[in-house]
Amino acid sequence: MSQNEKKHIVQVFSRHINSGQVKYLKAGHLDVLETQRQSVRFIDPVSGRVMIDCFTSAGCFNVGRGNPVIKKAMAEALETLDMGTSTLISVHKIALAERLASIAPADLNKVLFASGGGDAIDCAIKLARGATRRSHIISTVKAYHGHTGFALSANGKEHYRKYCEPLMPQFSFVPFNDMEAIRRAVTDDTAAIIIEPVQGEAGIFVAKEEYLRGLRHLCDERNIILIFDEVQTGFGRTGKFFACEHFGVTPDILAMAKSIGGGIFPNGAVLYRDRDILTDFVCRNPQFHPTYTGGSDLGCFISLKVIDYIMDNNLPVRAAVNGRKLKDALEKLRLENPKIIREVRGIGMMVGIEYIHEFLGPMMSDALAKNGIFAAYSGNAPQVMRFMLPIALPAAKIPGVLKLLNSERVQTVVFNWIRSVEDFFSRFNRKQRSSI
Repeated sequence: MSQNEKKHIVQVFSRHINSGQVKYLKAGHLDVLETQRQSVRFIDPVSGRVMIDCFTSAGCFNVGRGNPVIKKAMAEALETLDMGTSTLISVHKIALAERLASIAPADLNKVLFASGGGDAIDCAIKLARGATRRSHIISTVKAYHGHTGFALSANGKEHYRKYCEPLMPQFSFVPFNDMEAIRRAVTDDTAAIIIEPVQGEAGIFVAKEEYLRGLRHLCDERNIILIFDEVQTGFGRTGKFFACEHFGVTPDILAMAKSIGGGIFPNGAVLYRDRDILTDFVCRNPQFHPTYTGGSDLGCFISLKVIDYIMDNNLPVRAAVNGRKLKDALEKLRLENPKIIREVRGIGMMVGIEYIHEFLGPMMSDALAKNGIFAAYSGNAPQVMRFMLPIALPAAKIPGVLKLLNSERVQTVVFNWIRSVEDFFSRFNRKQRSSI
């Protein structure tokens, strides 16, 4: 593909979809097009640059990109299936439900389907509220649960909430891994506590085992529904099929999505325990959370193949082994660069680096992108900047400068300017070489 062809594509994307997104991506050297998607990589057709995908669309590609086994399953399914009618009985729904129940922790053996992650969280919260006849939901600061109605209300980041407020009422936020804060927040009207076993968007914070066990005990004591959001942590990414298995704690409701579709066909599901309060509510209100794409015949067929592939290839164990190697290597880098890296955190292949200053995250994401590594700065919005390190670190000590360096708007403006300068000299050098 030529530069002019790509330029046209970018212009059309900017005109009809999102010009702001183009600015973010361009600033961080991520205005690439994905071709030849295979395993852990894709190739930019203009530069020919191979990009190692460490972001995996926030955990959608646990079985790899363009997995030939899953693609073959999709082709097989299309011979006889379409999405099916959501309200009718389906052997494919039954097969996936039985399979999920067989691999789920403890007595999580009831299944509801959803179209994706946010929809699964909506379903879980509605189930908890409807079953308990209570309204109060406790979430955690910096939590990420999606962008649909109830899910957005459970998000612990003002960055996502502020544009849409007022949101659903009766949501409280407490610090992650703080059991006493949870106890203080509980009221007689608390329906559910929702957490991620590993906070992904917040910066890869792993829950402490005593914290999760404390939550389980508190919920049992106060008849509160415990919800685990495993949309990012499920399907082997942390070294277990579900992250909660690391801690031996089973929630009342477990939401999943993303990698359940193998990066081929989207799907989502909610597992819940066979408790009278939950099963009776669903039985009395079978259409309390309708979905027209979740649990489709195509989606369930693909999700079954994804589970088989994960199990047959022992991916959770491989994630645990390779995750330890990655974490050890990053820890070595931390020890060599104590003025840059504050901490390395994670479990399995869900690993993050916390830098001394916030602006270093976008800067490092940009540097990695230039060297063929697609790794996201925590926050999902691709906020990027690129100051030369010897300039940025001393400048951060000047009063008022650090706030500017950490500003997403400042980062985007500055790096779009720098990128323009780079592109100018790149074109100039190409012309010089061609004239020789």
